[in-house]
Amino acid sequence: MKLHILALAALVALAGPALAQAPKDAVKADKEQIKADKDKMKADRAAGNKDAVKADKEKLKADKAKRKADRKAARDAKKAAKQETTTK
Repeated sequence: MKLHILALAALVALAGPALAQAPKDAVKADKEQIKADKDKMKADRAAGNKDAVKADKEKLKADKAKRKADRKAARDAKKAAKQETTTK
């Protein structure tokens, strides 16, 4: 029984920092996606494809909103982690 508890405690200790890192990774991925969207929009504009440019603008707007939400989640996770370490 003690071994089971120790294994569970080790798993939680290792998973904690990994879970805190996830929001940062999401923000980084969002930045890369926004850059790709801008490049695609630029290429579509050069090709003269107005419908694709319009669709690209909508996708860019949605990706920026997702990045904003992920940034907020990252800030909240950082704040919660900081509060957790100060309360111990």
